[in-house]
Amino acid sequence: MISTPAIAATLPPKIRKDIGIQALSRSMPIARIARENQTSRKFVYEQKAIAAQALDDSFLDSKGDDEVLFYLPITKTWLFQLILALVLICHSSYRGVVELLRDLFDWSISVGTVHNRLQVAAAKAEEINQAQDLSTIKQGLHDEIFQGSMPVLTGVDAFSTYCYLLKAAEHRDEDTWGWYLLELHARGFDPDNTIADGATGLRAGQKAVMPDIPCHGDVFHILKQFKDFVLSLTRKVQGATSSRVNQEEDIVRAQLAQEPTRSMTSKLGHLKRREQRLLTLLKDVKILFQWMVHDVLELAGPTLSVRQELFDFIKVELQQRDDGEFPMMRKLWKALHHQRDQLLAFSGVLDQKLAEIAIRLDIPLEKVREVCLLHRKQNTSNAYWEKWNQLHQGLSGKFHYLMEAVTEALKQTPRASSLVENLNSRLRNYFFLRRTLGNSYLGLLQYFLNHRCFMRSEISEREGKSPKELLTGEAHPHWLELLGFQRFQRA
Repeated sequence: MISTPAIAATLPPKIRKDIGIQALSRSMPIARIARENQTSRKFVYEQKAIAAQALDDSFLDSKGDDEVLFYLPITKTWLFQLILALVLICHSSYRGVVELLRDLFDWSISVGTVHNRLQVAAAKAEEINQAQDLSTIKQGLHDEIFQGSMPVLTGVDAFSTYCYLLKAAEHRDEDTWGWYLLELHARGFDPDNTIADGATGLRAGQKAVMPDIPCHGDVFHILKQFKDFVLSLTRKVQGATSSRVNQEEDIVRAQLAQEPTRSMTSKLGHLKRREQRLLTLLKDVKILFQWMVHDVLELAGPTLSVRQELFDFIKVELQQRDDGEFPMMRKLWKALHHQRDQLLAFSGVLDQKLAEIAIRLDIPLEKVREVCLLHRKQNTSNAYWEKWNQLHQGLSGKFHYLMEAVTEALKQTPRASSLVENLNSRLRNYFFLRRTLGNSYLGLLQYFLNHRCFMRSEISEREGKSPKELLTGEAHPHWLELLGFQRFQRA
């Protein structure tokens, strides 16, 4: 193979490491590794040697666990960094910080000092939070989380995961939400739309101060409510079946004892009819739930008008089966009745994006929708690749551009405020240590979560970057350095 030093020189360290590992593992021939990475075999052998040397070095006999690895200059400033790291990275309590400094550093510090140092950092963090321009946020996700009985108003950017709102409030009514949304608007917050659950105060507050910005519905909560009803109904069926079986066993025992069973037989008939009625209801509700999940609220699905028709059908079918026995059913179909337009708003946005793609690429809208529906299939199934080949033959050179455009459109059309729920789960690790929350503490948490880098992520674009960097597209110093500290680095 012809050597390609230009390509080899541009390979990042991760690719070089992978090449060395592949060569060491002998999982494939050296020639194949070189061909797939467009390098020479000599280059592959070089990476193999480097990997082998690193492996050998890791198994060399060390001088023991008591060997001095490096010396760390301990100053008060460094200890204050440690206090911040323990609280924010390790979720430590104040008394845990005091105990660690006592046991590992032989340094006495009070709980009040820990609190005061966090307050100093929180003041600087809040300045940084307030200075952030929010004009680049296109879709905001809003929710209300609770610490005890205290609501915490939360807002997260759908794409960068940047948390632009984290405030504790006495109320969660229209006036409270309107006040904080006005503050955000003064900092440039003007999204194309927001996504929230059915909270009335949240929606009323946005409508009052941002009447031109639509608030879409969150499909996560309604699907969870639907699923909870299915599970509850399943337990009712299981209970009815158990009651029927127990009654049959009681009748058998009574017959063996030659006792009268007329009333027991009558009760058994009643239990059988109830069990059959619940089984039929459960079967119908499961079908309606599957339609809601896979046809109505699925991202890659039919047009808005078709979704609306299916949505109304499901709501009517639930309403007709509501005989008052199950309060969860009534709450469900009423929620569907009031939230239809908000829940399906994402479909209108997606329809518009697909229409724009059809115009831009000069492709019939029907073909664009077919490519969209292709994303409903598993890319490991025969049905997917049969349809893929059919579309590829019909669209020729435009197919790959269309696939890329539709995939991006789907990726940029969120349906739920799931990132707020994710933030809620991360905040719980901090909230459980405190009975009350102050906005200074929340501001510090907001700053830390926005400026720490993701160590890993299912979305490769986020790995190694912070929400702030994803929001602005610009790198920034470490979160400790932004607070005025100088991080320790070994010589």
